Amino acid sequence: MPQTHPPQRHRCLFLSDLHLGAIGCRADLLLDFLTANQAETYYLVGDVLDLWSPLLPFWSDGHQAVLDHLSERERAGATLVYLPGNHDPQATPAPQGRQLPQPSPAALVYEAANGRRYLVTHGDVIDGRLIRHHAMTRFGSRIDHGLRSIDRLLARLRRQVPAERRSVIEFLIASVNALMYLGRGHERQLVALARADGVDGVICGHFHIAALHDDHGLTYANCGDWVDSFTALAEGFDGRLRLVGGRAALVPHTSPAPLPAGALGA
Repeated sequence: MPQTHPPQRHRCLFLSDLHLGAIGCRADLLLDFLTANQAETYYLVGDVLDLWSPLLPFWSDGHQAVLDHLSERERAGATLVYLPGNHDPQATPAPQGRQLPQPSPAALVYEAANGRRYLVTHGDVIDGRLIRHHAMTRFGSRIDHGLRSIDRLLARLRRQVPAERRSVIEFLIASVNALMYLGRGHERQLVALARADGVDGVICGHFHIAALHDDHGLTYANCGDWVDSFTALAEGFDGRLRLVGGRAALVPHTSPAPLPAGALGA
């Protein structure tokens, strides 16, 4: 869609679970978001490139356009920090033109403009040993790929579902994912890691459940994803964190005002 308003500017944007190269990635919505939101620094918090299987290639011009946009922002002076996730390939095997800067360590500490410090990590570190095994990651990816392939076939037979609404299969996938993390134990575990590091909170991805709150005594911030929630975490120049984007922001509206899902860090 053409950009008709100046981009919203942020001190930092945290994005995770883009899954570029996977059938579920909404690269079109992601590129629209990146065009409408610019930052001095971009943190890519894991599962950015989903290129692990040559048997299931799903790379489009839209996926490439997202990488090209990020590269252009870096050439324009923005800083790009890439943390690895459990789906990301090593930098070397990624095809030419689909590579990002060498990944940073799996976790690091980010200091916001207001002095608050956050542990930044993809989040898979708290998964059980069996779940973290590469074979389980690949198995889950194959199931997801199969379900979304069926969904694409069904989409040809039905009236197109607006982007802000889930199809039946998308709703099923999101519901199963939400049930897996119903007790929010993953949030408590990651907050415990942040507490052990002596910081003010944690910023992560991995779980495909966008969140921003202080329910566990420190800030828990999950960027969301670009398969289902279509959200990112933005830091303003005052250091405040906000969730931006989301399905609600895709509903046709006449006002260009952003629709943040929350704000923390005053």
